Amino acid sequence: MPGCTRECLLSLICALSFALIDCFDIGISTKCVSVPKEMGLCQDVGYTEMRLPNLMGHTTLREVIPKSAEWESLLRTGCHTHSATFLCSLFAPVCLDTFLQPCRSLCVAVRDSCSQVLTCHGQSWPDAFDCDRFPADEDTCLTSISTESSTYRKFFPKPTCQGCPNAEELGAHKRILQAFCQNNFAVKVTLRKRKRASGDSEFEVEGRVEMISPGSLFPFGTRTIIQQWLLINTNCAHKLTLSNNRAVQYVLIGNVQDTNIIVNKIYLWHRKDTQLTLAARKWKQHKC
Repeated sequence: MPGCTRECLLSLICALSFALIDCFDIGISTKCVSVPKEMGLCQDVGYTEMRLPNLMGHTTLREVIPKSAEWESLLRTGCHTHSATFLCSLFAPVCLDTFLQPCRSLCVAVRDSCSQVLTCHGQSWPDAFDCDRFPADEDTCLTSISTESSTYRKFFPKPTCQGCPNAEELGAHKRILQAFCQNNFAVKVTLRKRKRASGDSEFEVEGRVEMISPGSLFPFGTRTIIQQWLLINTNCAHKLTLSNNRAVQYVLIGNVQDTNIIVNKIYLWHRKDTQLTLAARKWKQHKC
């Protein structure tokens, strides 16, 4: 183009491209830096060096670290197997000869699973993650190497956004047994509210989970499932835990519906309450 400088051409290319936030000269402006330990979002992604500026337009680690931290809670919900791969390709792109963008198919898969969690928190899928901006040709971008099959989800169901059942006081053991019969699983958990480094409160499962009636749940994965349920349904967690940070025990009773875990009843466990202990003991021989 006559009379157009290199900067002019770069600006024209930027205007026509699908750049996410800012446009910059990748060949000159970027550099490789170590993924900082403070960047919890991208500690287990299989590489140790990232490019700056990143695909979000962040130019310094001081800018990247707090921005990426905003997505750590979503990652811990387990909303999609490859959510870390997708997010880190934007915030901490691997240091190669050129930028490796996420494929559109990867973005769509993560969006379709994780946008439900954002909606549960009163948020929407951000414009910066618009999947149409990413390449559709999977030979030139980062794609997932596996998918979550329906069979996998059948054996490893996930929690989902739901309405919050009220915590109920325990009644007679026969009533508790009836609740067990009407649902798929019943577990006893200890919950405690903790402060994160950001200052926000988060609710954690403390210690092991007692499987009163396992149903479709596996003992080795149930603690993670309950933790994810708390992270997704933060409004439910706020109703359950006390403000004085004291650990509180509950019995969570629920079903597995279409590979999703739904908590239907919550009982506050008192150590001196004999009815729940009696119901748990009788359950092994009980016929619904």
